[in-house]
Amino acid sequence: MKTTVTRGTVRLKNNEMDYFTFGSGRRQMVILPGMALKSVMNVAEGVASAYRLLSDAFTITVFDRTKFLSENYTLTQLAEDTAEAMQLLSIRDACVFGASQGGVMAMTIAVMHPELVGRLALGSTAARLNPVSEQVMNKWMELAERRDLQGFLDYFISVLYGRDFAEKFGGFIKLSHQDVTEADFERFVILGKTFDTLSIYDKLERIQCPTLVLGAIDDKVLTAQASFEIAQKLGCACYFYENKYGHCAFDEAPDYKQRLLNFFTE
Repeated sequence: MKTTVTRGTVRLKNNEMDYFTFGSGRRQMVILPGMALKSVMNVAEGVASAYRLLSDAFTITVFDRTKFLSENYTLTQLAEDTAEAMQLLSIRDACVFGASQGGVMAMTIAVMHPELVGRLALGSTAARLNPVSEQVMNKWMELAERRDLQGFLDYFISVLYGRDFAEKFGGFIKLSHQDVTEADFERFVILGKTFDTLSIYDKLERIQCPTLVLGAIDDKVLTAQASFEIAQKLGCACYFYENKYGHCAFDEAPDYKQRLLNFFTE
């Protein structure tokens, strides 16, 4: 059965943000996806289908990034824009799942606006960069700034996914990105450069809500170490996926959504 998706745009004080909702549950859940070359709004139905296991228990809101980005935008600004959108949509005490860059934003919101986050799940994210993640980010930025679409996609797929997933779906991923525009590349570069402002690690102790960290041993982007140090700093529950899965274990692992459901409803 197809999950019904409702799209909307929230007008912020100085910007706009697109979002979509699905699910019929009484409780609120927010998904903050990772950084991508194309907007999450393009795959709304796919996301709703992937998270349908949670759609009876929750009304789920997925936020895109701020619509109008300028040079030198920071991760804190991205998080504050999302917090403002949550407030305007009357979303409070929500179960928040943040993946990759979305995880950084989720941690920042939990620190700055604790009333908005009742439970926090963090997927393949980081509170600070390390040499491995800096190298990956620099390579991404180099390929994006050169507008080398095929080189970008080859590298993107190789570091994001486990081998089996990449072999099975890599061709489809490439095909679905053949209409990438100059504006998409420009936006990706701005979002990528926000990682230069990543500095949430020393504020993690201010997160008081129950938290679950989900990492991947073979995370080639932000690394398993980054997930581990968040869990260690918070003293919270954590789970690490085996080498079969990569950075995007949240897309690959068949039990990932069940783990989220179990944590958010326990």
